[in-house]
Amino acid sequence: MKRSLALLLLASLGAHAQAPKWPAITQQTKPWTRWWWEGSAVNKADLTHLLTEYQKAGLGGMEITTIYGVKGTESQFINFLSPKWMDMLSHTLTEAGRLGLGIDMAQASGWPFGGPWVTPADASKYVTYKTFEVKGGASLAEPVTFLQKPIANAVGHKVDLKQLSDPVATNKNLQTLALDQVRYEKLIPLQALIAYSDKGATEDLTSKVDAKGKLAWTAPAGSSWTLYALFQGGHGKQVERAGPGGEGDVIDHLSKTATDHYLAHFDKAFAGHNVKPIRAFFNDSYEVDDAQGEANWTPLMFSEFSRRRGYDLRQHLPALFGKATEDENQRVLTDYRETISELLLENYTKTWGAWAKTHDALIRNQAHGSPANILDLYAATDIPETEGENLTRIKFASSAAHVTGKPLTSAETATWENDHFLSKLSDVKKAIDRMLLGGVNHVFYHGTAYSPQAAKWPGWLFYAAVEFNPQNPFWTDFGKLNHYTARCQSFLQAGQPDNDVLLYLPQSDAYTRPGKVLLQHFDGIEHGFKGLPVEATSELLLAKGYGYDFISDKQVLGLKNEGAALATGGTSYQTLLVPDAHLMPLLTLEQLLRLATNGATILLQNQAPADVPGYGNLENRRVNFQKLVAQFKFKDGKDGVRQATVGKGRVLLGADVNTLLAQAGVKRETLVDEGLQFIRRRHAGGHTYFLANWGEKPVAAWVPLATAAKSAALYNPMTEQTGMASLRTTTQGMAEAYVQLAPGETCLLDTHEGAATGPAYPYMTLAAAPQPLSAPWELSFLSGGPELPAKQQVRELASWTTLAGEAGKKFSGTASYTTTFAMPQGAADGWLLDLGRVAQSARVQLNGQPVGTLLGPVYQVYLPKYQLKSTNTLTVTVSNLMANHISDLDRNHVDWKIFYNTNMPAKLKENRGADGLFTAEKWAPLESGLLGPVTLTPASVGAPVQ
Repeated sequence: MKRSLALLLLASLGAHAQAPKWPAITQQTKPWTRWWWEGSAVNKADLTHLLTEYQKAGLGGMEITTIYGVKGTESQFINFLSPKWMDMLSHTLTEAGRLGLGIDMAQASGWPFGGPWVTPADASKYVTYKTFEVKGGASLAEPVTFLQKPIANAVGHKVDLKQLSDPVATNKNLQTLALDQVRYEKLIPLQALIAYSDKGATEDLTSKVDAKGKLAWTAPAGSSWTLYALFQGGHGKQVERAGPGGEGDVIDHLSKTATDHYLAHFDKAFAGHNVKPIRAFFNDSYEVDDAQGEANWTPLMFSEFSRRRGYDLRQHLPALFGKATEDENQRVLTDYRETISELLLENYTKTWGAWAKTHDALIRNQAHGSPANILDLYAATDIPETEGENLTRIKFASSAAHVTGKPLTSAETATWENDHFLSKLSDVKKAIDRMLLGGVNHVFYHGTAYSPQAAKWPGWLFYAAVEFNPQNPFWTDFGKLNHYTARCQSFLQAGQPDNDVLLYLPQSDAYTRPGKVLLQHFDGIEHGFKGLPVEATSELLLAKGYGYDFISDKQVLGLKNEGAALATGGTSYQTLLVPDAHLMPLLTLEQLLRLATNGATILLQNQAPADVPGYGNLENRRVNFQKLVAQFKFKDGKDGVRQATVGKGRVLLGADVNTLLAQAGVKRETLVDEGLQFIRRRHAGGHTYFLANWGEKPVAAWVPLATAAKSAALYNPMTEQTGMASLRTTTQGMAEAYVQLAPGETCLLDTHEGAATGPAYPYMTLAAAPQPLSAPWELSFLSGGPELPAKQQVRELASWTTLAGEAGKKFSGTASYTTTFAMPQGAADGWLLDLGRVAQSARVQLNGQPVGTLLGPVYQVYLPKYQLKSTNTLTVTVSNLMANHISDLDRNHVDWKIFYNTNMPAKLKENRGADGLFTAEKWAPLESGLLGPVTLTPASVGAPVQ
């Protein structure tokens, strides 16, 4: 009977107590993947086959996203949401259920929401304006009309607008056209005509304009008048990367009517089908405005604005377009942007979420990039989803989940991690670790293209993907990465988030900043808040080891006192920090004062907020605002911090964030000073730390913990080793845990405030110099292509692109290296096998038994002495990347780029061919295989020295 390496190690220590147990692995703790149905050209046999392969690889579920098709398969295309498409969906749901896989579904064929059933009335809108000068006593001779300029943009080619019928959805060849944005040259409707005199008078002239644009009005004498004419046009944005039956206009996200009409089409398609197994419907980011102009208007804008802001926007059109005083410009612009944000929240996000509930489903939403407070959009989402590489960006989605009690934060992970075919599993692991450190606990790979078994290699691919599919050589070791991720997420989906600080997001300071256009799109700190103090403060908190979540004005209103703590719908925090905000809504300041009065500590970095945002009822709000600020009776304190006692609580004001937090009693995790990164969660009786070493050197150190602990279990999610961590207490009463992490390695430290016993974690100490394995290796090529190179004996390890001649240069696949060695001399507990350099992942067998799968960047595994014999056989099975085979195809001009629409553009300009698309034709062969040097180092296993 086989025993795992972890159990063997524990047995080698003579331990008899029960080892710490991993949490259960579930469908939800496993990683999921985005699953592109290209052209929806799927069939039941291949759906079942692929789902089975995905399940065997350790995936937990798939998110179906239908996109553009593959050339040459047009007869297999299935229109999105057609009866045949629904039949394929039903089959998928049934088979996924049988295999224990979950299914989510994108709510569009491509992104954003849109399609051929979206009428011009429901499509995204923009506003534009013209001005006219009229002297007193005169009339306007010029017609009040606006001729929309034509736009016809497509992916990869030029389009003659004259050849397109109006509306777009009536055109027959939309897959070939791959339209991105279309505006027809035509007169667009007038929304308002408002006259403003140089004496301050205004007059609404909209009703005095006839169908031909003739204005029947004579300007009153004694003044000069400027007329602002607003016109509403169709933004023309098309669904990106749409598949057959999904091409068409993007919806007006600001209109509830448009959202309702859009979703009703799904109800019609779903009728008679059981779609209950769909766990969640998905929105793949906003991306309405990655086109010319912006979708900045909706037909009910004036009435919505008046109802929400308390005044008529038509009286302040010059300010909206930056033509009034600077103060009025900023205030009206802020109100406009706030209105847009609320419309996107209520008329789109919440409306969509309510619709999903009618199908017993959740919504998964990428709010980033929206012209709105994305914390509020994420908060209205069942599973907030992020993407990217910046921790502060990632934390926007997880913050909203934490503050509002959402159990999951998902992430589109490893999107275009490198250029095509260059991403290693170790690169993907680092991308996963980054997401986990940012508060994500539900990873979605980006992604996996459905590829039928009959498709010639490299099969069906997606342009911005790492290509997590069976035709990728790393698929042999992909399961190890999935198991690692599931182990991590089994902890990070348990308990509650445990950040100490709420970091106020100064949305009003961002809204008030003018730009080249009306809208402001928000995506992390970089887009929307860059240059504001919150940028530096958020980075400082990360660097210094403070756990924090962002919080919006709306979310602040939901805070409650819990003694001195601040309780949200999801967890509690020690304090709230306002990062040098200038503007703050009156209701927010009232709430902060109320919270302080009832016992909370509120921190103001550098200054108290000075003013309210917006224009409506300004003077009254300002008076009330200043009355609140006056209640802060600050007195000088120590270290430059001033304190105002407010009821049972206090408000601290100071320039240095570290000092403010220290005086608020917030402890930082000083383990970051050791080069570690962390995220912490709370559970009954203790805490869970996810620790990562992203440095270039190994960490073997006593790590201080900011939380109380009398015992701790240590889990290595890659090796699956477990045991009780060595713990000690400093003279200051702080707990320290001993941690060993190689570069790129992570661990989970599960602490308890009470004592616990169990086998000790198998810490390893190297006892002598490494000993090289110098015997020859037998190199055998097992699978891959374009052909298998011949078997050979290798005395000195090198890339198989060198060892195996021309066949090796173009080979992508898997090869095994086998050698023998004698039992090493010495009294060690075991030996550390170090493979040296590997390109790119390796499975290790000793004497026919598996001992580990190594993904990098360090390729080491411990071999206990009792696993060794007098003579031992070592087999290392290595898989490389798709790159060398692809490069061979490109050099031979084999046409594997066979996709409609974007058809494999290059991420890096140096990989761009004459046609503008990706090419690997000029690539030198990438190193592949076991490169070494391979060594054995004697090691002892036991507790570290206290």
